[in-house]
Amino acid sequence: MALIFYNMAKKTNKTEEQLAAVEETLSKTEQWVENNQSQLLTFVFAIVGIIAIYVGYQKFYLEPLNNEALGEMFMAEKHFANDAYDIALNGDGQYLGFLDIIDSYKSTEAGNLAQYYTGICYLKQADYESAIEHLSKFKAEDEMVYSIALGSIGDAYWELGDVNNAIDFFEQAGYNSNNGYTGATYLMRAALAHESQNTYGEAINIYNFIKDNYPETQEGQEIEKYITKASLMQ
Repeated sequence: MALIFYNMAKKTNKTEEQLAAVEETLSKTEQWVENNQSQLLTFVFAIVGIIAIYVGYQKFYLEPLNNEALGEMFMAEKHFANDAYDIALNGDGQYLGFLDIIDSYKSTEAGNLAQYYTGICYLKQADYESAIEHLSKFKAEDEMVYSIALGSIGDAYWELGDVNNAIDFFEQAGYNSNNGYTGATYLMRAALAHESQNTYGEAINIYNFIKDNYPETQEGQEIEKYITKASLMQ
């Protein structure tokens, strides 16, 4: 019995020691906060100030600037839709072209979108290096648009004879997609490009991916003949 009381007393003493240690730590922390209160308040106000400046910059500078850029870009988009790529790029004398939008509004969403349009214009004009330059600068959260941008970079590399980079971007575009349109389209291009390099095993892997994931697409419905052909060529 005495042993039990001894153990209980020992545990109680240990708990008290732990509580005392915690209280001491809290006291030291409170003392540190009190001693450094001025610096802490300065730091907090600095953070609040930075946030306020950022919100103000977004709301009162970037947002109006972006709206202005979109208004300027309207006619360039119209020329683009009419396949007037040179006018779309350089403007029509009254409205800015995509290149001017990039120069004047590069920090806006419209400026970012102009990079995409500019890249596609250059691709249509067979200026493949310029197409790659501008499409590589374009960023988008929209899955389909970004996949088209990646796939278009692949198209440009293909036209330049750089098959390895073409394959890389076709695969990026295809695997970035969760839809049959861009997914099956660009993966098919990647697989055919692999065949041109005699890497039939890689092509077959992609064909099987299309078969499993996009059976409803035109590519998916015809994929067996590509698998058979590639298998015979291995």
